[in-house]
Amino acid sequence: MDDAARLLLIWLGAVSLLTFILFGWDKLMARLRRRRIPECALLAAALCGGGAGGTLGMALFRHKIRKRAFRRIVPAALVLQVALLVWAQFYK
Repeated sequence: MDDAARLLLIWLGAVSLLTFILFGWDKLMARLRRRRIPECALLAAALCGGGAGGTLGMALFRHKIRKRAFRRIVPAALVLQVALLVWAQFYK
């Protein structure tokens, strides 16, 4: 794996972990009826590299699964990020 693909993988992993934590925190705050994370922040985190964490957070926490924007944008972000990672690995 070359340096560009390795750095991209580290970025995607770190942002996905952060996004997963954000989805979990937002679900906890929803249950406690406390201040929530704005939906645009959750979507932005998913689009900035957290597609995997967002998808996993939606599935494990059963959070935002009824929202059409989340059902479409978060998995699409994951697909695009995986495609970008494959492109970075094989097209030098």
